[in-house]
Amino acid sequence: MVKVAGIRFRQAGKIYHFDLGELELKRGDKVIVETSRGVEFGTVATGVTEAEEDSFAQPLKKVIRQATKEDIAKDAQNRIREKEAIVICKEKIRKHELEMKLIDCEYTFDNSKMLFYFTAEGRIDFRELVKDLASAFHTRIELRQVGVRDETKILGGIGSCGRPLCCHTYLSEFAPVSIKMAKEQNLSLNTSKISGVCGRLMCCLKNEEAVYEELNRTLPSSGDTVSTPDNLRGVVQSVNILRQLVKVVVDLPNDEKEIREYPAADLKLRVRKRARRQEDEKALKELAELENKDKKEKSGLDN
Repeated sequence: MVKVAGIRFRQAGKIYHFDLGELELKRGDKVIVETSRGVEFGTVATGVTEAEEDSFAQPLKKVIRQATKEDIAKDAQNRIREKEAIVICKEKIRKHELEMKLIDCEYTFDNSKMLFYFTAEGRIDFRELVKDLASAFHTRIELRQVGVRDETKILGGIGSCGRPLCCHTYLSEFAPVSIKMAKEQNLSLNTSKISGVCGRLMCCLKNEEAVYEELNRTLPSSGDTVSTPDNLRGVVQSVNILRQLVKVVVDLPNDEKEIREYPAADLKLRVRKRARRQEDEKALKELAELENKDKKEKSGLDN
Protein backbone atom coordinates (compact mmCIF):
# COMPACT_ATOMS: atom_id res chain seq x y z
CA MET A 1 0.00 0.00 0.00
CA VAL A 2 1.21 3.52 -0.80
CA LYS A 3 0.03 6.97 0.30
CA VAL A 4 -1.38 8.74 -2.73
CA ALA A 5 -2.51 12.32 -3.34
CA GLY A 6 -3.90 14.08 -6.40
CA ILE A 7 -1.81 17.06 -7.46
CA ARG A 8 -2.81 19.85 -9.80
CA PHE A 9 -0.40 22.16 -11.65
CA ARG A 10 -2.76 24.85 -12.87
CA GLN A 11 -6.12 26.25 -11.88
CA ALA A 12 -8.84 23.70 -12.73
CA GLY A 13 -6.16 21.60 -14.45
CA LYS A 14 -6.09 17.83 -14.67
CA ILE A 15 -5.28 16.01 -11.41
CA TYR A 16 -2.31 13.61 -11.41
CA HIS A 17 -1.57 11.07 -8.67
CA PHE A 18 1.79 10.92 -6.87
CA ASP A 19 3.32 8.76 -4.16
CA LEU A 20 3.79 10.82 -0.99
CA GLY A 21 6.29 8.42 0.57
CA GLU A 22 6.85 9.48 4.19
CA LEU A 23 5.58 13.03 3.70
CA GLU A 24 2.58 14.20 5.72
CA LEU A 25 0.55 16.49 3.46
CA LYS A 26 -3.00 17.82 3.27
CA ARG A 27 -5.18 19.45 0.65
CA GLY A 28 -3.89 22.89 -0.34
CA ASP A 29 -0.22 22.19 0.46
CA LYS A 30 2.32 23.23 -2.16
CA VAL A 31 4.75 20.56 -3.39
CA ILE A 32 7.66 19.99 -5.76
CA VAL A 33 7.35 16.92 -8.00
CA GLU A 34 9.16 15.30 -10.93
CA THR A 35 7.02 15.01 -14.09
CA SER A 36 7.57 14.09 -17.73
CA ARG A 37 7.98 17.80 -18.43
CA GLY A 38 10.57 18.29 -15.69
CA VAL A 39 10.43 19.50 -12.10
CA GLU A 40 7.08 21.16 -11.42
CA PHE A 41 5.41 23.19 -8.67
CA GLY A 42 1.97 21.88 -7.77
CA THR A 43 -0.85 21.96 -5.23
CA VAL A 44 -2.37 18.99 -3.40
CA ALA A 45 -5.92 18.96 -4.78
CA THR A 46 -7.35 15.82 -3.13
CA GLY A 47 -7.19 14.22 0.28
CA VAL A 48 -4.48 11.66 1.00
CA THR A 49 -5.57 8.05 0.47
CA GLU A 50 -3.93 4.61 0.58
CA ALA A 51 -4.00 2.42 -2.50
CA GLU A 52 -2.31 -0.53 -4.13
CA GLU A 53 0.51 0.69 -6.36
CA ASP A 54 -0.44 -1.72 -9.16
CA SER A 55 -3.96 -0.22 -9.27
CA PHE A 56 -2.58 2.67 -11.37
CA ALA A 57 -1.85 2.38 -15.09
CA GLN A 58 1.70 3.72 -14.70
CA PRO A 59 4.18 3.54 -11.81
CA LEU A 60 3.60 6.44 -9.44
CA LYS A 61 6.30 9.09 -9.19
CA LYS A 62 7.18 10.35 -5.74
CA VAL A 63 6.75 13.87 -4.42
CA ILE A 64 10.22 15.36 -4.07
CA ARG A 65 9.41 17.63 -1.14
CA GLN A 66 6.91 20.02 0.33
CA ALA A 67 7.49 23.48 -1.16
CA THR A 68 9.57 25.91 0.91
CA LYS A 69 9.17 29.69 1.07
CA GLU A 70 11.95 29.96 -1.51
CA ASP A 71 10.09 27.57 -3.84
CA ILE A 72 6.87 29.58 -3.51
CA ALA A 73 8.78 32.81 -4.23
CA LYS A 74 10.40 31.23 -7.29
CA ASP A 75 7.02 30.06 -8.61
CA ALA A 76 5.65 33.61 -8.19
CA GLN A 77 8.66 34.92 -10.11
CA ASN A 78 7.98 32.40 -12.88
CA ARG A 79 4.40 33.70 -13.17
CA ILE A 80 5.80 37.21 -13.75
CA ARG A 81 8.24 35.89 -16.35
CA GLU A 82 5.37 34.14 -18.14
CA LYS A 83 3.52 37.44 -18.59
CA GLU A 84 6.69 39.04 -19.97
CA ALA A 85 7.20 36.06 -22.30
CA ILE A 86 3.68 36.43 -23.71
CA VAL A 87 4.42 40.02 -24.76
CA ILE A 88 7.68 38.97 -26.45
CA CYS A 89 6.08 35.97 -28.17
CA LYS A 90 3.27 38.12 -29.60
CA GLU A 91 5.89 40.45 -31.09
CA LYS A 92 7.68 37.46 -32.67
CA ILE A 93 4.38 36.16 -34.11
CA ARG A 94 3.74 39.54 -35.74
CA LYS A 95 7.31 39.59 -37.03
CA HIS A 96 6.90 36.18 -38.71
CA GLU A 97 3.35 37.11 -39.91
CA LEU A 98 1.79 33.91 -38.58
CA GLU A 99 -2.00 33.43 -38.51
CA MET A 100 -2.17 32.26 -34.89
CA LYS A 101 -3.56 33.59 -31.63
CA LEU A 102 -1.37 33.23 -28.54
CA ILE A 103 -3.40 32.16 -25.50
CA ASP A 104 -1.02 31.47 -22.62
CA CYS A 105 2.52 30.61 -21.58
CA GLU A 106 3.83 28.17 -18.95
CA TYR A 107 7.29 28.02 -17.42
CA THR A 108 8.36 24.76 -15.78
CA PHE A 109 9.52 25.24 -12.20
CA ASP A 110 13.14 24.38 -13.01
CA ASN A 111 13.06 26.75 -16.03
CA SER A 112 14.06 23.89 -18.35
CA LYS A 113 11.13 24.42 -20.70
CA MET A 114 8.57 26.99 -21.84
CA LEU A 115 5.21 26.03 -23.31
CA PHE A 116 3.17 28.43 -25.44
CA TYR A 117 -0.50 27.64 -26.13
CA PHE A 118 -2.18 29.02 -29.24
CA THR A 119 -5.22 28.65 -31.45
CA ALA A 120 -5.28 28.72 -35.25
CA GLU A 121 -7.66 27.86 -38.09
CA GLY A 122 -5.36 25.22 -39.56
CA ARG A 123 -1.81 23.91 -39.37
CA ILE A 124 0.92 26.47 -38.74
CA ASP A 125 4.60 26.22 -39.70
CA PHE A 126 6.15 27.77 -36.58
CA ARG A 127 9.67 26.29 -36.88
CA GLU A 128 11.30 29.68 -37.39
CA LEU A 129 9.29 31.12 -34.52
CA VAL A 130 10.54 28.34 -32.20
CA LYS A 131 14.15 29.10 -33.15
CA ASP A 132 13.57 32.80 -32.51
CA LEU A 133 12.01 32.14 -29.10
CA ALA A 134 14.77 29.69 -28.11
CA SER A 135 17.43 32.31 -28.81
CA ALA A 136 15.46 34.91 -26.85
CA PHE A 137 14.78 32.78 -23.74
CA HIS A 138 17.74 30.32 -23.87
CA THR A 139 15.58 27.32 -22.94
CA ARG A 140 13.57 24.54 -24.63
CA ILE A 141 10.48 25.86 -26.40
CA GLU A 142 7.26 23.98 -27.15
CA LEU A 143 4.28 25.42 -29.02
CA ARG A 144 1.00 23.59 -28.51
CA GLN A 145 -2.16 24.17 -30.55
CA VAL A 146 -5.40 23.93 -28.55
CA GLY A 147 -9.11 24.12 -29.36
CA VAL A 148 -11.66 26.77 -28.49
CA ARG A 149 -12.79 24.93 -25.33
CA ASP A 150 -9.22 24.89 -24.03
CA GLU A 151 -8.87 28.56 -24.91
CA THR A 152 -11.94 29.40 -22.84
CA LYS A 153 -10.70 27.21 -19.96
CA ILE A 154 -7.42 29.15 -19.85
CA LEU A 155 -8.81 32.67 -20.27
CA GLY A 156 -11.97 32.24 -18.18
CA GLY A 157 -15.06 34.42 -18.28
CA ILE A 158 -18.66 34.69 -17.11
CA GLY A 159 -21.28 32.21 -18.25
CA SER A 160 -24.93 32.91 -19.13
CA CYS A 161 -25.78 31.98 -15.52
CA GLY A 162 -23.79 34.98 -14.28
CA ARG A 163 -21.13 32.86 -12.58
CA PRO A 164 -17.47 32.25 -13.51
CA LEU A 165 -17.08 29.48 -16.08
CA CYS A 166 -17.03 25.94 -14.65
CA CYS A 167 -14.10 24.90 -16.86
CA HIS A 168 -11.97 27.75 -15.51
CA THR A 169 -12.87 27.37 -11.83
CA TYR A 170 -13.18 23.67 -10.98
CA LEU A 171 -13.76 21.38 -13.97
CA SER A 172 -10.60 19.28 -14.32
CA GLU A 173 -11.55 17.60 -17.58
CA PHE A 174 -14.15 18.20 -20.26
CA ALA A 175 -17.04 15.76 -20.04
CA PRO A 176 -18.67 14.52 -23.27
CA VAL A 177 -21.76 16.64 -24.00
CA SER A 178 -24.44 15.69 -26.52
CA ILE A 179 -27.61 17.10 -28.04
CA LYS A 180 -29.59 14.37 -26.31
CA MET A 181 -28.86 16.03 -22.96
CA ALA A 182 -30.49 19.28 -24.10
CA LYS A 183 -33.56 17.40 -25.33
CA GLU A 184 -33.81 15.39 -22.09
CA GLN A 185 -33.95 18.65 -20.12
CA ASN A 186 -36.63 20.09 -22.41
CA LEU A 187 -34.39 23.01 -23.36
CA SER A 188 -34.89 25.16 -26.42
CA LEU A 189 -32.94 23.72 -29.36
CA ASN A 190 -31.49 27.15 -30.06
CA THR A 191 -27.71 27.09 -30.50
CA SER A 192 -27.26 30.52 -28.93
CA LYS A 193 -29.08 29.43 -25.74
CA ILE A 194 -27.38 26.10 -25.08
CA SER A 195 -23.88 27.00 -26.28
CA GLY A 196 -21.22 28.31 -23.94
CA VAL A 197 -18.77 31.19 -24.34
CA CYS A 198 -16.56 28.87 -26.41
CA GLY A 199 -19.34 28.31 -28.96
CA ARG A 200 -19.68 24.63 -28.08
CA LEU A 201 -22.48 22.89 -26.15
CA MET A 202 -22.42 23.97 -22.50
CA CYS A 203 -20.56 21.65 -20.13
CA CYS A 204 -23.27 22.13 -17.47
CA LEU A 205 -25.75 20.16 -19.63
CA LYS A 206 -23.98 17.12 -18.18
CA ASN A 207 -24.58 18.12 -14.54
CA GLU A 208 -28.25 17.10 -14.26
CA GLU A 209 -28.43 14.63 -17.14
CA ALA A 210 -28.90 11.55 -14.95
CA VAL A 211 -31.72 13.17 -12.92
CA TYR A 212 -33.64 14.33 -16.00
CA GLU A 213 -33.12 10.99 -17.70
CA GLU A 214 -34.71 9.21 -14.73
CA LEU A 215 -37.60 11.70 -14.43
CA ASN A 216 -38.37 11.57 -18.16
CA ARG A 217 -38.95 7.82 -18.04
CA THR A 218 -42.40 8.39 -16.51
CA LEU A 219 -43.38 11.42 -18.61
CA PRO A 220 -45.22 11.57 -21.95
CA SER A 221 -43.95 13.94 -24.67
CA SER A 222 -45.66 17.00 -26.11
CA GLY A 223 -48.14 15.87 -28.78
CA ASP A 224 -48.77 12.43 -27.25
CA THR A 225 -52.38 11.34 -26.79
CA VAL A 226 -53.28 10.30 -23.22
CA SER A 227 -56.21 9.17 -21.10
CA THR A 228 -56.86 11.14 -17.88
CA PRO A 229 -58.09 9.88 -14.49
CA ASP A 230 -61.46 11.62 -15.08
CA ASN A 231 -62.08 9.43 -18.15
CA LEU A 232 -61.20 12.08 -20.72
CA ARG A 233 -58.91 11.90 -23.70
CA GLY A 234 -56.50 14.64 -24.69
CA VAL A 235 -53.21 15.72 -26.19
CA VAL A 236 -50.20 16.64 -24.09
CA GLN A 237 -49.47 20.37 -24.40
CA SER A 238 -46.44 20.66 -22.09
CA VAL A 239 -44.67 18.89 -19.22
CA ASN A 240 -43.04 20.09 -16.01
CA ILE A 241 -40.23 17.58 -15.61
CA LEU A 242 -39.15 18.45 -12.07
CA ARG A 243 -42.70 18.60 -10.64
CA GLN A 244 -43.85 15.63 -12.75
CA LEU A 245 -46.93 17.54 -13.89
CA VAL A 246 -48.47 17.42 -17.38
CA LYS A 247 -50.74 19.97 -19.07
CA VAL A 248 -53.25 18.25 -21.34
CA VAL A 249 -55.70 19.73 -23.85
CA VAL A 250 -58.70 17.50 -23.09
CA ASP A 251 -61.80 16.90 -25.23
CA LEU A 252 -64.94 17.63 -23.21
CA PRO A 253 -68.33 15.91 -23.85
CA ASN A 254 -69.81 19.15 -25.29
CA ASP A 255 -67.18 19.19 -28.11
CA GLU A 256 -65.16 21.88 -26.32
CA LYS A 257 -61.53 21.74 -25.33
CA GLU A 258 -59.91 22.70 -22.05
CA ILE A 259 -56.35 22.75 -20.66
CA ARG A 260 -56.02 20.75 -17.44
CA GLU A 261 -52.98 19.77 -15.39
CA TYR A 262 -52.45 16.25 -14.05
CA PRO A 263 -49.75 14.33 -12.16
CA ALA A 264 -47.83 12.27 -14.71
CA ALA A 265 -48.46 9.06 -12.75
CA ASP A 266 -52.26 9.46 -13.23
CA LEU A 267 -52.12 9.54 -17.04
CA LYS A 268 -52.22 6.62 -19.42
CA LEU A 269 -50.39 6.91 -22.74
CA ARG A 270 -52.60 6.10 -25.74
CA VAL A 271 -50.77 7.28 -28.88
CA ARG A 272 -47.18 8.53 -29.09
CA LYS A 273 -46.59 11.36 -31.56
CA ARG A 274 -43.95 10.36 -34.09
CA ALA A 275 -43.84 13.39 -36.34
CA ARG A 276 -41.05 15.91 -35.71
CA ARG A 277 -41.33 19.57 -36.48
CA GLN A 278 -39.16 21.02 -39.24
CA GLU A 279 -37.68 23.67 -36.95
CA ASP A 280 -36.57 20.92 -34.55
CA GLU A 281 -34.86 19.07 -37.39
CA LYS A 282 -33.02 22.24 -38.45
CA ALA A 283 -31.93 22.96 -34.88
CA LEU A 284 -30.76 19.37 -34.39
CA LYS A 285 -28.69 19.60 -37.57
CA GLU A 286 -26.97 22.79 -36.32
CA LEU A 287 -26.32 21.23 -32.93
CA ALA A 288 -24.92 18.08 -34.56
CA GLU A 289 -22.37 20.26 -36.35
CA LEU A 290 -21.32 21.74 -33.00
CA GLU A 291 -21.05 18.27 -31.52
CA ASN A 292 -18.87 17.08 -34.40
CA LYS A 293 -16.52 20.04 -33.96
CA ASP A 294 -16.26 19.12 -30.28
CA LYS A 295 -15.21 15.55 -31.12
CA LYS A 296 -12.61 16.68 -33.67
CA GLU A 297 -10.86 19.06 -31.27
CA LYS A 298 -8.26 17.45 -29.05
CA SER A 299 -7.33 18.98 -25.72
CA GLY A 300 -3.70 20.07 -25.71
CA LEU A 301 -3.51 21.31 -22.14
CA ASP A 302 -2.65 18.12 -20.28
CA ASN A 303 -0.87 16.02 -22.89
